[in-house]
Amino acid sequence: MGEQLTTSAEALRLFFTEDIYLVNSDDKILAAAQPELTSARIAVPGNPAPALSTPVIEVVIPVVEVEIPVVEQQMPEVKAVVAEVKTPSAEAVVFKYLGKNQKNILILVNDAGNEVSTDKGKELLRNIVKALQLTANDFALLNYAAYTNTGFEEFRSFFKSNLVFAFGVTPLHLGLGEYPVNEIIMQGAAQLIFSANLDQLADDQAGKKALWGSLKKLSI
Repeated sequence: MGEQLTTSAEALRLFFTEDIYLVNSDDKILAAAQPELTSARIAVPGNPAPALSTPVIEVVIPVVEVEIPVVEQQMPEVKAVVAEVKTPSAEAVVFKYLGKNQKNILILVNDAGNEVSTDKGKELLRNIVKALQLTANDFALLNYAAYTNTGFEEFRSFFKSNLVFAFGVTPLHLGLGEYPVNEIIMQGAAQLIFSANLDQLADDQAGKKALWGSLKKLSI
């Protein structure tokens, strides 16, 4: 029987209809792990070996969705600031009074019909002044009937009064609270005594006695 080996490409195609792969011994181990990278086709005469297929590595890059938080900024509450501007009065009050006020003693009377009071009212006032050893140089005598809208602080600011006698003028007239009559009360550092109108007080024995008791306690 003749030699059955042949190198004819046409003859080989009759027997081998599928591709033939040659795997070297060193490549067997590699082929077992990565068969797609070690496979090679054998070139036969008249049929060039096809090029090795380059493995395609598909890289999947995960898309990470980052959620950016929305920060709501609240505008600070702006409070309007209102400044209180005090304007001086258009005209300064000028007081008409008797005396020189050298000891800062204010005597208030309240008589719309007389400059000071009736005759008996003026006589009572002279007796009070003499009992306190005061002269016209020591005090200021003012008729409140001409300044009915004036408060205590305005009088005190003008006269710098340390002692106030108020005859027929009540604490409410001067913008103060309610206080008893014929008693010494303190308003800051000032001593005040509220009593009845001079004309009425002249006929009120109990009132004059209570007033005299307070006058003796005064610090002049």
